Amino acid sequence: MEVMTPAWDTFLERVRERGEYASDQEAERCARVVLALLGTHLVGSERAELAQRLPDPMAHVLLDTAPAAEPLAPDAFLSAVAAWIEGATAQTARWDVGAVLSVVADAAGPELTRRVLVQLPPGYDLLFGRPEPA
Repeated sequence: MEVMTPAWDTFLERVRERGEYASDQEAERCARVVLALLGTHLVGSERAELAQRLPDPMAHVLLDTAPAAEPLAPDAFLSAVAAWIEGATAQTARWDVGAVLSVVADAAGPELTRRVLVQLPPGYDLLFGRPEPA
């Protein structure tokens, strides 16, 4: 099954709708923060393939980050996002991350999303809106 790369405006519109943001600028700001941090956690072909399935501006954000020494646990990832978004709290960061990563998962498709999740600590499936069955 071929997954089409969403256009920039479509990607941003989906993030804006899911995050219930007041403006495209707010949606873009959150998407950039979340994808920059996610980019530090991914390596290899999954990182490159995910970038190919994102609109160019977001692909560059994902790829233009240095790898982290080790991936953050989901709660630490949320705290890091909250630290980078002015006025954010742990609760709003969870909302922001969920809005962005669920759109990313849609763009990636189920197979690539599964491979991305394998690289991340347990619990990221919920952030991507793809809870694993118990």
